[in-house]
Amino acid sequence: MRVLRCGSDAVLIETEDAEQAQRLHAALRDTPPVGVGELVPAARTVLVHYDPAATDWQRLRAAVTALPLRAAPPAEAAETVLIPVRYDGPDLAEVARLTGLTPGQVVARHTAGHYRVAFCGFAPGFAYLIGLDPRLRVPRRAEPRTRVPTGAVAVADEYTGVYPRTSPGGWQLLGTTDLPLWDTTADPPTRLRPGTAVRFVAVDGGGGDGGREDGGGGDRREEGDAGEGEGGGHG
Repeated sequence: MRVLRCGSDAVLIETEDAEQAQRLHAALRDTPPVGVGELVPAARTVLVHYDPAATDWQRLRAAVTALPLRAAPPAEAAETVLIPVRYDGPDLAEVARLTGLTPGQVVARHTAGHYRVAFCGFAPGFAYLIGLDPRLRVPRRAEPRTRVPTGAVAVADEYTGVYPRTSPGGWQLLGTTDLPLWDTTADPPTRLRPGTAVRFVAVDGGGGDGGREDGGGGDRREEGDAGEGEGGGHG
């Protein structure tokens, strides 16, 4: 890791990879060194704000590099936010073509995943979820859309996510959820904070050939009101 001074009250910690960034964020969150305040995890960095009256960047650097970094528990074992999805996205067929799968197989693999929020960015409440089936890793669209609707469920590269509000975006859209994920009147305003476990559940209204690996009749679960539990980059 490399610890870089960032102004008078923060350090930016560069990690070797995404997994180390997540472990470091978890360690800082669970056992914060003296003076540590807000944490801002990203793909391969963690920004740490601190109180200059309580510590300084040299002491913080020593404390951070001495922290034991434990592996995160499996996403399957954590309290999970369930997100109901209608797999009716305009890019579902294109993702199927890019991956060599049928639309139903894309849905099956997307709903089979156990995801975890790695970090938030791009827009308020936009969570980057890791755990995507490697077969579903596709590039962003060549031409981003100027308007992606609220609740669009999408994939790009190693991530999947949900657009919490209408915004421009270049990810491939697989479907739509009605589950609100961003509410400025709530505390916290987002259900999907770093470390949160997430699963997607197919509901009626899409899914190509039904969401099964064999392309057959579908294996769907209805979720009327999911979302139990806790609940930088580009989109």
